[in-house]
Amino acid sequence: MLKGRHLLDPTDFSPGELDEIFDFADLIIQSPAQFNHLCDSSILATLFYEPSTRTRFSFEAAMLRLGGSVVGFSEPTSSSVAKGESVADTIRTVACYADIIVMRHPKEGAPRIASQYSPVPVINAGDGGHLHPTQTLTDLLTIRSVKHQLTGLTIGCCGDLKFGRTVHSLIKAASRYPDNRFVLISPKELRVPDYVTADLTAKGIAYQEVERLDEVIGDLDILYMTRVQKERFFNEDDYVRLKDVYILNAEKMRLARKDMIVMHPLPRVGEIAYDVDSDPRAYYFKQAKFGMFVRMALISKLLGAS
Repeated sequence: MLKGRHLLDPTDFSPGELDEIFDFADLIIQSPAQFNHLCDSSILATLFYEPSTRTRFSFEAAMLRLGGSVVGFSEPTSSSVAKGESVADTIRTVACYADIIVMRHPKEGAPRIASQYSPVPVINAGDGGHLHPTQTLTDLLTIRSVKHQLTGLTIGCCGDLKFGRTVHSLIKAASRYPDNRFVLISPKELRVPDYVTADLTAKGIAYQEVERLDEVIGDLDILYMTRVQKERFFNEDDYVRLKDVYILNAEKMRLARKDMIVMHPLPRVGEIAYDVDSDPRAYYFKQAKFGMFVRMALISKLLGAS
């Protein structure tokens, strides 16, 4: 039963519970008009302490398409946060007005703190460089829809793996499915945190860390590209030096399998060339649309409306 639950970590739900969400998302994809009034009179609050396009818009579009309403802020300076209000007090206040809360925050763990003070479900829409569970639901639904399975896959993650919360979440979630292996492609400075690889080792899950994309792209079922995140760097020179380390283009795509798919949580800032967009293996914009459908399913389940 998912009603009333929080989603703070991609492993908060079991694989079976995720399948329940994905199955419902499939129903919405097939016949979206049937669900136009599923959440009539329900209110979603979006508390975005960091910039967002896809995550915020897809949550808002999801609730509106379900017949509900949306309140919230996309810039904390427009709220009482600017006056020094704590996360706890903001959440306790907003929960008086909304039935479900979506929160993005630059500090790791902030949504978990919020959940401790909220009588309504809290969804983590990204906390610093830590986790991004609803992006992971988006990613898993995309993979399941295209590959028709979530097991036995070779998943390559490329780019900023140190600060990339979407990568951390995807590895954590996909490692629960049998026979998946990971190829972690990054410069030494942007390798995944030790706790991520330690967890893979403890679980006996195969992975390798490499620095050259062209050496491994032919082995991959999925290539998950990420941008180098300027906002996570303390040193501008380091960002400039690393931001163009990996650029996926049509030439590199010729080295890939015919059935490999390219994913990206977006936005991109140059790491995927525009000549890749027309390749049928490019799924990042379709992935963004899957994000709206999976969030429709998630909202419905947490509100007990499905």
